[in-house]
Amino acid sequence: MQFGIFTVSDVTTDPTTGTTPDDTQRVRDILTIAEHADQAGLDVFATGEHHNPPFVASSPTTMLAYLAARTKHITLSTSTTLITTNDPVRIAEEYAMLQVISDGRMDLMMGRGNTGPVYPWFGQDIREGVNLAIENYALVRQLWENDVVNWQGRFRTPLQGFTSTPRPLDGVPPFVWHGSIRTPEIAEQAAYYGDGFLHNNIFWPIQHTEQMVGLYRQRFEHYGHGRADQAIVGLGGQFFARKNSQDAWDEFRPYFDNAPVYGHGPSMEDFTAQTPLTVGSPQQVIDRYATMKDHVGHYQRQLFLVDHAGLPLKTVLEQIDILAEDIVPELRKINDEGRPADVPSDPPSHADRVAAAMAAGTTGSDHVAAEDEWTGASV
Repeated sequence: MQFGIFTVSDVTTDPTTGTTPDDTQRVRDILTIAEHADQAGLDVFATGEHHNPPFVASSPTTMLAYLAARTKHITLSTSTTLITTNDPVRIAEEYAMLQVISDGRMDLMMGRGNTGPVYPWFGQDIREGVNLAIENYALVRQLWENDVVNWQGRFRTPLQGFTSTPRPLDGVPPFVWHGSIRTPEIAEQAAYYGDGFLHNNIFWPIQHTEQMVGLYRQRFEHYGHGRADQAIVGLGGQFFARKNSQDAWDEFRPYFDNAPVYGHGPSMEDFTAQTPLTVGSPQQVIDRYATMKDHVGHYQRQLFLVDHAGLPLKTVLEQIDILAEDIVPELRKINDEGRPADVPSDPPSHADRVAAAMAAGTTGSDHVAAEDEWTGASV
């Protein structure tokens, strides 16, 4: 099973010092965080995509391409690639380029984001959000899977004999996750294509997550990609840990109370009771996240948000070390227990997908767009 971290790239004042990093410093800190996660032995680093203050991650492929050269093992991903407001041609080109640069050590998560004004900023209508997600991703798939594309849809100009460059590495597109917190149509979309589904449930009770993942699994099986328990599932999460539980509560409380996303709202006690946020000792984090598979089944990726709310860089790096040294080894063992041999422990790597495509005879040019690259099943 994969364990890693993701960033939303917020620029937030440290409530204990009154210090606010500028955009340049925050970007450089995120790069340091990602490199440290690689050195610590975590499996995944993912970045969001935002185009408004107080966030700075406006160009995920630029950041991840730099990290591809600076890291050795970690999978580079996105926790949101805005499928609704980015041109699908640019998505196809930029992530194929990232795939080539990283030698396949990447994947990405399509999402609609959580910032309404981004739609008019990029010339789109938020009321068409789901329709944009469906049409744009269908075009991305065609651009990756076919050397020459003719296309006409509702939301962009037609394409005549268009070839997206560079072509995907080894003729196999990147693995794609679809992320949604509350929209069943996106879980359906992930299931239709046989892609992964990531429920970033950091603000939601586990019962809601269980329903969304259950829908995705059911529809994954319906479309013939395998059994429901073989679907590729990821979850979000949050924690703050210290050796002594009370120390963790005392240290994190001012950051929680002043965080832009949940500060001045519910108490930390209420929020930790109702969402996956866990504050305490490493063992308490282990105990909490060991129960996730009881709700969603055996899953493949667990990401944690650790660098938000103004936490200083030194503290974030300490949290990564605690995660890598004290938490992940135990969670990895727990999540391996009872996993059926034919249920994937990880999302498919690039090498896995190349092997599957070769077995199905779909590597190289002019792939069949309706055929799933991972299982070879048609929908």
